[in-house]
Amino acid sequence: MKSSKISPGLTLAALAISAFAIGSTEFISVGLMPLIVKSFGISLSSAGLTVSIYALGITFGAPILTVLTANWDRRRLMLVIMTIFIIGNLIAATASSFGMLLAGRVVASLAHGIFMSISSIIAADVVAPDKRASAIAIMFTGLTVATVTGVPLGTFIGQHFTWHWSFIFIAIIGLIGLVSNYFLIPNNLPHPKKRPDLHGFSRVLSNKPILLMLIITALGYGGTFTAYTYLTPILESYMHFSSGAVVIILIIYGVMVAIGNTLGGRFANSEPLNALIAMFVGLTVALLLLFVFIHESISGLLLVLLMGLFAFMNVPGLQLYIVQLAERYTPDDIGLASALNISAFNVGITLGSFVGGQVTSSLSVTLTPLFGVVMVLIAILIIAILKKMMFHSDNSL
Repeated sequence: MKSSKISPGLTLAALAISAFAIGSTEFISVGLMPLIVKSFGISLSSAGLTVSIYALGITFGAPILTVLTANWDRRRLMLVIMTIFIIGNLIAATASSFGMLLAGRVVASLAHGIFMSISSIIAADVVAPDKRASAIAIMFTGLTVATVTGVPLGTFIGQHFTWHWSFIFIAIIGLIGLVSNYFLIPNNLPHPKKRPDLHGFSRVLSNKPILLMLIITALGYGGTFTAYTYLTPILESYMHFSSGAVVIILIIYGVMVAIGNTLGGRFANSEPLNALIAMFVGLTVALLLLFVFIHESISGLLLVLLMGLFAFMNVPGLQLYIVQLAERYTPDDIGLASALNISAFNVGITLGSFVGGQVTSSLSVTLTPLFGVVMVLIAILIIAILKKMMFHSDNSL
């Protein structure tokens, strides 16, 4: 199989299909939370581990596996990634205990972490240099479509059959991605001139601006997940929507996420730090008002959708600025810095869902948005510190 015989568009389509499967499984348990609670007789906060454990697996998997597999042929690596992903979801689908479900989530999360790192590189390699950004954007449409349709569809399947079938559905999509990758990803893709190494971790993490930015990513992005992790029980128990209505709401929520993500990319093209402050202020207001109106059906629903608009709006700016900082301070470790920021996103998911779980078990799920506000406000404060640091650095040159 020669790379010249494979259209770049077909390669990007194969990656997008895999991204759809990957994106669907990350948050699928949000829609299945009440079913998992009932199935295993566990608390709502314990069920939240299906989100936080998955995010934790990505956190460690993305940078470590990126380094360990640096010498692998990329096509073969993608086939291994999707095989592991399918196995993880099949373990979850056949889980007879909550522990087995969590084990399946961990296995799938390891595939997710390295997929995010390697798929962007493949997308950039198969097109002309002036089309790389567009190629990566096409690949990421799979994640966006998953948010809009994959998670609600998985929730619908779980509600009308059992939650086990939701994971089987994702495993089938993963199998389609695996077959597509086998036929449509070229052999002998180039390796990077500078391969990541373990010393890169110390170079990146010892740089104060980059370290502050990773903390901003974790807190600012993660603040949403104090409430989002428990969105289905909030909608059903406190805003009094039916399970069928929740599926429709999740679809609309996904559309709002897609719109926010697109707008966020445009806003962050210039002055990303200023754009991030504005986005985080909007998210803070949305979470605060959601806390106030969480018992109201109409106003509460509108605020959930507003939260969706701002929830992922910050993602392009956070990823762009970490790359810009790496280009300035650690130019040999740009890929690793990017992978560590993916980890930071998932530290945020883990932290946000953990905090939400503790609040839910100790106080009330209705208080979760308020704790999200605190996380995002701390992120805004750290951005102000980083801006001051960068201002002094620029003036000292």
